[in-house]
Amino acid sequence: MRHEHAIIHHRGLDFWSARAAVLVIICLQLLVINDLSFGPRWLAPAIEAALLMPLSIATAWTQMATQRAVEHDHWYTIGRFRVFIRRMALVMTGVISIMNCGALAFLVRALLAGHAGPGTTLLVDALNIWVTNVIVFALWFWSTDRGGPPTCGLVKRAQADFLFPQMTLPDREIRGWLPGFVDYVFLAFTNATAFSPTDTLPLSQRAKLLMMAEAMISLLTIALVAARAVNILA
Repeated sequence: MRHEHAIIHHRGLDFWSARAAVLVIICLQLLVINDLSFGPRWLAPAIEAALLMPLSIATAWTQMATQRAVEHDHWYTIGRFRVFIRRMALVMTGVISIMNCGALAFLVRALLAGHAGPGTTLLVDALNIWVTNVIVFALWFWSTDRGGPPTCGLVKRAQADFLFPQMTLPDREIRGWLPGFVDYVFLAFTNATAFSPTDTLPLSQRAKLLMMAEAMISLLTIALVAARAVNILA
């Protein structure tokens, strides 16, 4: 039980970092200049905020419950609750992904139709979509690797989706190391800029498909939208 408590406590900052990342995405969606959303501009941020609020409350409850957990039944309840939190987080991440891909599709359609806004607004919106893409795939990587936060560190490392450099070091040098949310943000950032793995390698088919999807969206945003905006400015 001490081992489980230590891991959950250690990963507490990761949970709140992920919640903060969703807040950043909501702010970015509100700052989109052109009309690139399904329905009203406030619809996507409202849905995400409606999911984020109970998710944050549930996360806080779980972390407080671990401080009082003693019996096996307590840990069983916490474990089931954390799985529910993960499922809700996956739904929220899916909503964000759909909204961001929709924004990119609307922007590309406007460019092809020749009625997009000024070049400066296109650059701002393209950067907005690109940053959101990095954050949302960091959430995907973090939520799926090793079964996600509810089981990461509590199951065998053989089930890992990504091979981090620290995992190749001798056990005595990196004993107890677990990838944190920042590690997945770095992974998503490098994949979106280099369009390929840098220091972290995908191990599972799921991880490879996620990295392919992120690189494709990033490439489309940079090569088509941003390049067209630069041409307009020129």
